[in-house]
Amino acid sequence: MSGTNLAQDLRETLTFILAGGQGERLKPLTIQRAKPAVPFGGMYRIIDFTLSNCIHSGLRRIYVLTQYQARSLEEHIRFGWNFLPRRLEQFISVSPPHHATVEKWYSGTADAIYQNLDLIEDGGAKHVLILSGDHIYKMDYGAMLRQHLASGAKLTIGAVKIPQIEARRFGILEVDARDRVVSFQEKPATGREIPGQPGWCLGSMGIYVFEAREMVRRLRADATKPGSSHDFGKDVIPAMIDEGQVFAHRFVDRDNPNEPYWRDVGTIDALYEANMDLVSVAPRFNLYDQRWPIYSLWHADPPAKTVLDAPGRRSEVVDSLLCAGVVVSGGRVKRSILSNRVHVDEGAVVEDSILFGGVHVGKGAKVRRAIVDKWTRIPDGAVIGHDRADDERRFTVTPSGVVVVPSRYAFEGAATPLEFSAHFPRPGE
Repeated sequence: MSGTNLAQDLRETLTFILAGGQGERLKPLTIQRAKPAVPFGGMYRIIDFTLSNCIHSGLRRIYVLTQYQARSLEEHIRFGWNFLPRRLEQFISVSPPHHATVEKWYSGTADAIYQNLDLIEDGGAKHVLILSGDHIYKMDYGAMLRQHLASGAKLTIGAVKIPQIEARRFGILEVDARDRVVSFQEKPATGREIPGQPGWCLGSMGIYVFEAREMVRRLRADATKPGSSHDFGKDVIPAMIDEGQVFAHRFVDRDNPNEPYWRDVGTIDALYEANMDLVSVAPRFNLYDQRWPIYSLWHADPPAKTVLDAPGRRSEVVDSLLCAGVVVSGGRVKRSILSNRVHVDEGAVVEDSILFGGVHVGKGAKVRRAIVDKWTRIPDGAVIGHDRADDERRFTVTPSGVVVVPSRYAFEGAATPLEFSAHFPRPGE
């Protein structure tokens, strides 16, 4: 297939990003925001990685399907992703469930697309790419589209090798020698192993390329099917596999083809571990790849700085990421990620932690193995992450001991969140 043909195929592809998930396992970070809007890596939101993949893959007609707590996600896309020229029929557009004539919430992944069939038909799409907005990875979707067209498939599923012990969290594929899918198990207790690779399964990435007409036909049939949960993995895909029309596309990582990096950051511990990888000496995920930059909402904040606030009392920053607007004033920061406008005061110690935008760490405070949500003021002398019993009394603590401090948490005897927020403009949460 020539590059010219691929360019035409990309223009005839309509992309849907499913971004309405509640993220129950990420609470309290998802109390006021959708899962794809959760901050990641200091200056990004989770959805930025999927959207960046789309831009680098040459996809220019993109709908983001929102639902739960969508305000911050919609604002992020409106202000950070509005650079495509609509006059050239290029766009990234938000589509909530009430945009069409069907007045109801999305009841499943297939139903979310079904409620937007008018967009497919009006746009004249020949191919439909469906993505999840809550994974961290780099992928050229154009390569997947090329394979889809070459195989003659009605549906191609993105697939990644996962440990068998994690099979219960994924849809598990079984393929033949041509990578045609012969069976599909939705979150089995024990998934089928990859032949010759004991202990490993082939998991669905939640990435689908459909032939548009076939998908429309399938979704209309599913919409009226009694007892259907209107989900791709549970209802639509199994029926297509039985007819031999489904192929798998094996994910190839741009940075490391032999060990593909794809992370479902659906739990606090998974989110924490993926962030902490970024501050390691040799991160698995490369944020500094100039050939494949990750785009996001740009904050017009001043450069980060460290301050020697008194003789003999210097700032110390080791193995950490500091975003724009960060000020470390006589404090110590080790193996941590500080988002924009974070302030660490004199004598404070921040270790193995993730501080979201606008967090203020007071004098002499100690924060360890914690995620602190936006605009929280940690009082002078406060201690977080050092006494599990005390942490569990106040905060959410994960099985591995990661402490999560909610946005604008009101510490006992400290200034109220309202008093503190007066010093910082309040953007979308």
